[in-house]
Amino acid sequence: MICLIISVIVIAYAAQVLIYAVQMFQQNGYKNKVHAAWVIKNYGRHFTRCFSTAASKKPLVYTPRVMRLMTTTVLWLLILCLLNRRFGNEYSLLALAVVYTFAVVPFAPVISNIINKPIESAIAEGFKNKAIRLLEDCPDLSVVGITGSYGKTSMKFYLKELLASKYEVLATPESYNTPMGVVKTINTMLRPTHQIFICEMGARNVGDISELCELVHPDYGVVTSVGPQHLESFKTMENIQKTKFELPDAVFEKHGAEDNIFLNYDSEYISSYNRYKGAVTYSISGRGKYNASDIRTGRNGTEFTLTAPDGTVQKYGMRLIGEHNVQNVVAAIAVSHTMGISLDELVIPVRRLAPVEHRMKLMEQGEMTIIDDAYNSNPAGAKAALDTLAMFGEDMKIVITPGMVELGEEQERLNGEFGRQIAQAADYAVIVDNVNRQAIADGMKSAGYPEEKLYIAATFNDAMQHVILLPGEAHKVVLLENDLTDVY
Repeated sequence: MICLIISVIVIAYAAQVLIYAVQMFQQNGYKNKVHAAWVIKNYGRHFTRCFSTAASKKPLVYTPRVMRLMTTTVLWLLILCLLNRRFGNEYSLLALAVVYTFAVVPFAPVISNIINKPIESAIAEGFKNKAIRLLEDCPDLSVVGITGSYGKTSMKFYLKELLASKYEVLATPESYNTPMGVVKTINTMLRPTHQIFICEMGARNVGDISELCELVHPDYGVVTSVGPQHLESFKTMENIQKTKFELPDAVFEKHGAEDNIFLNYDSEYISSYNRYKGAVTYSISGRGKYNASDIRTGRNGTEFTLTAPDGTVQKYGMRLIGEHNVQNVVAAIAVSHTMGISLDELVIPVRRLAPVEHRMKLMEQGEMTIIDDAYNSNPAGAKAALDTLAMFGEDMKIVITPGMVELGEEQERLNGEFGRQIAQAADYAVIVDNVNRQAIADGMKSAGYPEEKLYIAATFNDAMQHVILLPGEAHKVVLLENDLTDVY
């Protein structure tokens, strides 16, 4: 009887462990190999997380797929229990409960996902076919694909606002940039009255952009950047370049022309790889066909002058801060101008552009100014954010960051360089978590940064409390650079 009671307690504990395992599987994108590798690396976290009082940054979302996954897991657990009842005893049940909890549950989402694969594939195929039919029912719809290692989500929102001044526009919401995210957008939001569909395209492996292009068949393609983002899965920069250019390849294959391809020529990885010499290029350093110059940025916004390929000059002002935002807006202007909106007609829409959530969003919080750049940091974006922070002159400049991830073998080196850049821009720095702590701290130390101005925080709340208590009369400007998910 005691063994039976203990078995029930262990199984109840296993249920909590399972919920956490499914939560992490969801955050790992339902990818079997990625999650299995993560489990091996973080095995012990499954058994301590349920005793933690800290709230998850991204709780488990009980989607239909998650419910199917958990149902399958429970079913094969019940089968094991029934087999034990038929052939075992209460001692073997306890042994089964212990083995299941500590050896099987962390990998259970992967096992159930493999079992469910035929069902999931059929469901996904059904949704995909519906989306294809809806697109076919809109023959006059122009599709704009946007990809890049970074900047694609911001540029998408800016382009939508500019094009909406003249056209009916649908864009994939938030960071929907996977095949099923795009399919969901089409199936639930596309209407016959839409004239333009802006499709953000994300990738972690070679061929991911091609898969999205085969779904939506883009008429226009924008590559906002190429850099070492997701280098852990891509393995090499050449693979990243090849994958991002799957979008221009698809546009050229459909139309046989290059003037519907838009490329950021401030990115060396783009300009050196580009084989479409007729593409529309843009730049903030004078290297493109659309060029921004006389950039003046401050806490109240940014002004710049744009020169078009035909020599036309137009001045713009906007509430956004930072030169990399100018880069994204210039891309949006170039596409909008090509699609029939004059440069002077874009002045007011540009002025109305609002910051994208967690992407260089300026906020006043009590006695502090917050620059929220917490979404998915990358080397170029982090450097641009620090450059923006540095312009706040006599203010007390503070950085809170956990560093950058998914950079493969380059992660330690790039975070070390990030540390050196922080040392040049910030009066105080706070490193959150342990993932990149040593690399960033070493980089700051090598740049001669005073050790007493660096603080290591266990959590974001700890970091903010430290910042609030920093002495001094100067106004505090705090850059929040990146925020890691629960996976890290």
